[in-house]
Amino acid sequence: MPSVLSLKNLPKEARPREKMMAKGPAALSDLELLALLLRTGVAGKDVFELAHDLLNLPRKSDCGGPRLCGVAGLLCASPGDLAAVRGLGPAKQASIFAILELARRALAQQLSAQPVLTAPQTMKNYVQLQLAARHYEVFAVCFLNAQNRLIVFEELFRGTVGETSVYPREIALRALHHGASAVVIAHNHPSGSVQPSEADIQLTRVLKTALRLIDVRLLDHIIVAPGLALSMAERNLM
Repeated sequence: MPSVLSLKNLPKEARPREKMMAKGPAALSDLELLALLLRTGVAGKDVFELAHDLLNLPRKSDCGGPRLCGVAGLLCASPGDLAAVRGLGPAKQASIFAILELARRALAQQLSAQPVLTAPQTMKNYVQLQLAARHYEVFAVCFLNAQNRLIVFEELFRGTVGETSVYPREIALRALHHGASAVVIAHNHPSGSVQPSEADIQLTRVLKTALRLIDVRLLDHIIVAPGLALSMAERNLM
């Protein structure tokens, strides 16, 4: 492991909290931000060493997907991934998952306040935070109002890796229940690739036709994997 500077050896002005107060959070490295969140180390391990271990935690899905480290890997980490880090107890794990949930809610609020068509990257980020870490395939729907703003995000179908059953009738019923005028559908690829399959493309076309019958527009189909997101609308695959 590369040398990680001990917190106690840093001058006061270079410590994460003091540095952030003086220069703002953008001035901190990923390591410093995570150390600030963790607050303390554990027996035999400085807080910077603990943060280093987390940022270099290889996260690998059960299906043999890509290995990710750094912040991207941490965002996709499962409880089991974090539990494997020596010294990372329940309190610190809870802090990390709380931050991730706050990020999800912040993105949801943004999508509720502005049309999703003006914030395609925000939508992709939101779906990625919701689904990318799953080790099994999940199909979800973002239900939108007449202004194309988010009403609610719902996971509707779950399946085994690479396979899930999607029922257009159920999606239509949920759209009517929420009074939705449009939807964005989304699912994850645990394999790590976001390239749409022929089945993905065919399903999108079937759902677009079915929803049109109840005057609900299908705006996009987003596919996510750890560290990746693809919009089928942006690729003209709708």
